[in-house]
Amino acid sequence: MMRSLPPALRRTLGAALLAFVPLGGALAQGGGVPVTTDPVRIGPVPVEILANGLVSSESVVTIRTRVDGQIERVLVAEGQMVRRGQPLFILDSRMNQALLAQQEAQLARDKAQAARAQADAQRYQSLRGESFASQQRFEQAQADSLAGAANVRATEALIAQTRLNIEFATITAEIDGQLGAIPLRAGNFVRQAENTAITTLTQMDPILVSFAVPERWLPAVRTAMQGEAPTVRAHAEGDRGPWAEGRLVFVDSAVDTTTGTILLKARFQNADNKLWPGQYVQVTLAPRTDPEAITVAGPAVQTGQQGRYVFVLAPDGTARRRPVEFLRTAGDRAVVKGELAAGEKVIVDGAQRVTEGTRAMERGAAPAPQRVSSVQ
Repeated sequence: MMRSLPPALRRTLGAALLAFVPLGGALAQGGGVPVTTDPVRIGPVPVEILANGLVSSESVVTIRTRVDGQIERVLVAEGQMVRRGQPLFILDSRMNQALLAQQEAQLARDKAQAARAQADAQRYQSLRGESFASQQRFEQAQADSLAGAANVRATEALIAQTRLNIEFATITAEIDGQLGAIPLRAGNFVRQAENTAITTLTQMDPILVSFAVPERWLPAVRTAMQGEAPTVRAHAEGDRGPWAEGRLVFVDSAVDTTTGTILLKARFQNADNKLWPGQYVQVTLAPRTDPEAITVAGPAVQTGQQGRYVFVLAPDGTARRRPVEFLRTAGDRAVVKGELAAGEKVIVDGAQRVTEGTRAMERGAAPAPQRVSSVQ
């Protein structure tokens, strides 16, 4: 038929046929726009709350001296991890030891005087019964005996105090944790009255993360706290390792009216020191699970003038637009609400190049056979 036409008309029709191949011949060669798809999933998905958190220690102990004395030895280094009861500093206790020896000698003297006073009281009691001693002398002997016993107890209390001061000369760790900077070294004199900090001891394991969530989540959080404490995950910026997992342990008693948020705290086991006090982290809280959540790949959700939508690759190879309501994100997937069935193929890569009814083909799939009729 083409050969029967004039040459000029044949050239015009041939150019028109070549120009009718869209997307560089994709329709003629493969049957549609090349796209990448991902199946729709329906199943349980945790409802996650995202927030920014601050790592803080459960306990920070400021170490100070409880007695006056010169620092004799420093047994630890700055930043060292220590255990509870481990000696940290030793102060010079020779003055207290000399005082203890003096008080022990005084106690021996007081005990001897108390024994003599008690013997006198017993003797005057027997003499008073035989009318050889007056009532006044007997009462005086009894008073001397009681005074002697009181002197013994007072000296024993002084000895206990001196021994305690000697014990305080060895400063030990009150908790397991990490030491801070140590500004004072051996040879410095410290006084209890000056209240000078020798160092600090920070508990590292377990550790807390504080964060705030909008008050609209308060009912879900309170419901979750009635059972097993919900899981909280934390991740520091730049950390390529797995997220740290802990448990929610605290819900504040009041909503912050200035921000409309509620303060929460989670406790994390931190044996590997993954979380550090004062560090800012990203926090994910999952107070409950949606059993029938519809999820699609995040990039598949598009935004138009009429709202959010996705393109589904229909069995006949055409793109079909489906309106959806975006609810939240769950990892790299979007949780949506709409008329989607499990297993339907949602267009992810190439969704911007298709419209309602456009023929599309998955990349890597065999093209549909086409019948090409030649015009003669």
